[in-house]
Amino acid sequence: MLQTICHTASRSDQSSGFAPEQMRAWCEGLAAERPENIETLLNSVALIAPLLNAIPNVVFFIKDLEARYLLANLTLARRCGFKSVAPLLGKTSAEVFPAHLGPLYTEQDHEVLSGAIIEDKLELHLYNGREPGWCLTYKLPLKGGSGHVLGMAGISYDLQAAQDNHPAYQRLAAVDEYIRAHYTRPIALAELTGIAQLSVAQLERYCKRIFHLTPRQMIHKVRLEKASELLVTMMPITDVALQCGYTDHSAFSRQFKALTGLTPRQFRQAAAEAA
Repeated sequence: MLQTICHTASRSDQSSGFAPEQMRAWCEGLAAERPENIETLLNSVALIAPLLNAIPNVVFFIKDLEARYLLANLTLARRCGFKSVAPLLGKTSAEVFPAHLGPLYTEQDHEVLSGAIIEDKLELHLYNGREPGWCLTYKLPLKGGSGHVLGMAGISYDLQAAQDNHPAYQRLAAVDEYIRAHYTRPIALAELTGIAQLSVAQLERYCKRIFHLTPRQMIHKVRLEKASELLVTMMPITDVALQCGYTDHSAFSRQFKALTGLTPRQFRQAAAEAA
């Protein structure tokens, strides 16, 4: 485990990006340990805490059964407004994140503590300076030797810029351009595979490699970005939903809140107050 994290931190220092699959594999390794209690697990992780602090574009944490932070890296602490990790410990997300994000994260935590696993969920988080930015989140329950849940671990990594040096970049850039031109209507996966001249499996793999998102996540991201622009205008919310490819207003509201932490109406009110 220590060797894996050392390699991860070293790689992070050498490039502007980060290979999140390494961190995910490490979290899965933690879950596979099945310690007798959470203290044993924390003691083993504490040895590599300084290395976790060296990864700037990833937040990592372990929480107890009440969804309170037991361990976190410095990146997460700073994004919550603290200069060190200590003030963050013992608190829930609802206590340290803005009101429109914290309760949503805590609700998500309780789902994981009940046994759910969250994989590569596209969300709006806080970047450095507490500015909003897109992230992918991964959370899983930590279980003891008898199978009972001891707590949970999670990572959230910043959505990095597209890898324009990849051999398939031009094909995938055409897919991205097509999505941005046609997001107002349903987009079938077959349309995207035809543009890229790739199989479904190849398209999924290259989208993840180049844009760090699945094709469906790319569509959601564009739609929600456009919706955010329209919500600061006087356009009715039902029309905003239709303009962004959602024929069902309630489905639009659910998707918008799941990714941003606010309903469209709450987002509009917050934007008006900030103006």
